Amino acid sequence: MALNKAIFLDRDGVINEVLSERVKFVNKPEDLYLIEGVGEAIQQFNAGGYKVFVVTNQGGIGLGYMSEAALKAVHEHMLQQLAQYDARIDAIAYCPHKPHADCICRKPKPEMLLKLAKEHNINLSQSYMVGDRAVDIEAGRLACTQTVLIGERTQSNQYDLYFKDLLAFSNWLFKK
Repeated sequence: MALNKAIFLDRDGVINEVLSERVKFVNKPEDLYLIEGVGEAIQQFNAGGYKVFVVTNQGGIGLGYMSEAALKAVHEHMLQQLAQYDARIDAIAYCPHKPHADCICRKPKPEMLLKLAKEHNINLSQSYMVGDRAVDIEAGRLACTQTVLIGERTQSNQYDLYFKDLLAFSNWLFKK
């Protein structure tokens, strides 16, 4: 059986806006605004044969700022917005624990990626972890994926590739 390839995406700062004029934290569906080009990028990944996963630290649950039901509602809203672009996410993994809880699932540890890879028969060396922070890049490195930094270059110098946004990466990947 052939292995699948995947794009693992951090959520905040890669898929949706954070620390913008409109939103600081995404604790309810109406706080989630897709970054321009994200729907098109994910649709390209889908059409190109990649499984697409979201792997996100959601310490606000452990800190009591939101419930898991509220997070589910945020993710449903995100999926509905992406569907308008004929884009789909194959699975979402999240760490609900407090920052510094030293759990096995919180990035920069690679557990979310490794678990999804096992469940979906993923070849990690042919896959990418895309993030906007050093913890995302480190999780990808530890999982043996190729790593892509999105946004500001100041976050990490350990990434394999850099692009200004997700659409620039997908355009490069498919040579558009």
